[in-house]
This record gives sequence, structure tokens and C-alpha cells, in this order.
Amino acid sequence: GNIVMPKTYFLAQNYPNPFNPETMIAYGIAETDYVNLEVYDMLGKKIATLINEKQEAGDYSVQFDGTGLSTGLYFYKLETASFSQVNKMVLLR
Repeated sequence: GNIVMPKTYFLAQNYPNPFNPETMIAYGIAETDYVNLEVYDMLGKKIATLINEKQEAGDYSVQFDGTGLSTGLYFYKLETASFSQVNKMVLLR
């Protein structure tokens, strides 16, 4: 029969990393949930909101375009009602 993999929450390391100017961020959610995925600079200033909507359980990926941003370390944060994680990424010009 079919083997159904349990859905899990995760936030993967972006790829490629370092990136210039575009990178992919993959994540998964275990249940239908309101999903917020944002990018911040080193000072904690919000640079971009990539996802801000209700999504079904599953795995997703979203592209982030760093055009116009300076070289440096950035953070991306995935937040749902029951999960939160922050990862680092590096933009290299």
C-alpha cells in the first residue's frame, strides 16, 4: 500500500548559500496553518515578507531576490502558530 510520510515542520538552509542575487528557501508545515516567512538584516530590520498567508500542510519553497541589498549576513524566520525557526544566509556581491 501507500506509505504516507508524516508532515513535519522544518526550515531548510537556503540554496545556494552564499548567494547573489537569488536563493531558494525551502520549508515544511505539518498542518494547515498561518505561515509567515520574513527576511531581516543584521540589525533586525525587516527586509522582505516572502510568505504571509494560510497554507495547507506540505513542503514549499520560495525564491528570495537580494538585488539591491549589500553584501552581508541576513536572517530568515519562519513562524506559524506552533513553530518558529531562524536561519542565517550570506549575500556575496
